[in-house]
Amino acid sequence: MKSSLKYLIAIIAVALIVIAFYQKVYIPKSTYETISPSLGDINVTIKGIGNVSALNIYSITAQGGGRILEILKDDGDWVKKGDVLIVMDGVDLSEQLEVAQANLNKTKFDALAAKSELANQQAQSELLQVTYTRYAKLKAQGFASLSEYDKADMELKSSNANIAVSQAKINSSNAAINVALKNINALKARIDRLKIYSPVDGYVISKEAEVSQSVLASTSILKIVDPKTLWVQTKVDEKISSKIRPNQRASIRLRSQADKKYEGIVKRVASMSDAVTLEREINVAFSTLPKPFYINEQAEVSIVVESFHDVLKIPSHIVVQRKGKLGVWLAKEGRAIFLEIKKIAQSDKETAISNISATTQIIVPNKSKKPLSDGMKIHL
Repeated sequence: MKSSLKYLIAIIAVALIVIAFYQKVYIPKSTYETISPSLGDINVTIKGIGNVSALNIYSITAQGGGRILEILKDDGDWVKKGDVLIVMDGVDLSEQLEVAQANLNKTKFDALAAKSELANQQAQSELLQVTYTRYAKLKAQGFASLSEYDKADMELKSSNANIAVSQAKINSSNAAINVALKNINALKARIDRLKIYSPVDGYVISKEAEVSQSVLASTSILKIVDPKTLWVQTKVDEKISSKIRPNQRASIRLRSQADKKYEGIVKRVASMSDAVTLEREINVAFSTLPKPFYINEQAEVSIVVESFHDVLKIPSHIVVQRKGKLGVWLAKEGRAIFLEIKKIAQSDKETAISNISATTQIIVPNKSKKPLSDGMKIHL
């Protein structure tokens, strides 16, 4: 009797264990969530990693070289077109300009004096011409001596010679005025070049020299980017780059702002591929300027190359590969059935399909549960 009781208790214990295993382990392990396809739009995208750059980056240099007197803008400053950026040391250019101006004034006074002298000589010449004409008539009539006539003639010729000298002085003064004006203009141009202006409304991305530093004409002092030309330079494999065209929509994520997405547009597709990496450069411009932005910052771009509207779509993570075929697990009459799908398009997170209805129950695979197989009994 005692032995039978022991067997009965053992059987009951085993049964309870089996029931517990079935309810606590087997059923949860074979219980799956299901979803149905949804109707909507899907965008096919191509991704690329690149760096922020710009089409127009201006290197600001001192036109004639020399020592830097002032740098009025710094890294990170916004500037307007025409703003003074840098002032160079002109050494004695201001003094040279003052001397040149004084020389010009003196030459103008000399020219005025010569003109006044010429006017006086021309008036005297007119009187001498009258005297000469009168003596010439008197000599012809025998009323004036030859010496009197010769004296009048000599005085007239001397007056005309003085007029020619005065005219030459005026011409020389005018030439000197032109030379002085050119010298002044040249000095003013050199002085004006001492101030270096911004060529564009832009953003200073680097300061590459310091005050009191002597630089050559080719030495970069500041670098300014035109923000309207800001873009991301990325490279895409040749195999898929043929789908990319200018003006396609894109989105941009900056490494420093990973939680924010900027709208963009494909601005340029390079006509030459990299012979080593077999990639093609793609330039994606920002539709809205990020502030602040950093040249050379890493960025991810996603370019929309195709769009599909009103298609049935499912999450891409429920698509599985079985025996070399892509498909999904369907739930039919409590069992799992594998169905090969006909894929229309695929985005980052969704896949558009054509051979499943909107009411189909699709099993969501779960690695923590029993592996699915055709005909396997499942719980929903």
